[in-house]
Amino acid sequence: MGFFGELIMVVSQAINLIFTIYIYIIVARAIISWVNPDPYNPIVRFLHSVTDPLLNQIRRVVPLQFGGIDFSPILLLFGVFFLQRIVILLLTRLAYAF
Repeated sequence: MGFFGELIMVVSQAINLIFTIYIYIIVARAIISWVNPDPYNPIVRFLHSVTDPLLNQIRRVVPLQFGGIDFSPILLLFGVFFLQRIVILLLTRLAYAF
C-alpha cells in the first residue's frame, strides 16, 4: 500500500469516527426523549439540531410512532450502521488497490 492507500485509510478512519459519534448522538437523543428535557438547554438544542433533519424525513416517509413511542431513531440507527459499513468497506478496498 502506497502513499495514496495510506491517505485513503486515514480518511476512512476519520469518516468511521464521524459515523460513530453520530450514532452516539442519536442514542443520546433517544434517551433524552424519554424524560421531559428543558428545550432551552444547549445540549438538548444541539442534539435536536443535529438529529431532527434526518428524523423528520424518516417520520414523513414512514410513520413509526406506536402508542406514544417513536421508533424513527431505531430506523435511523440501522441506516447509519448500514451506511457506515458500506462506506468504510468501499474505502478500505480502494485503499488496498493503491
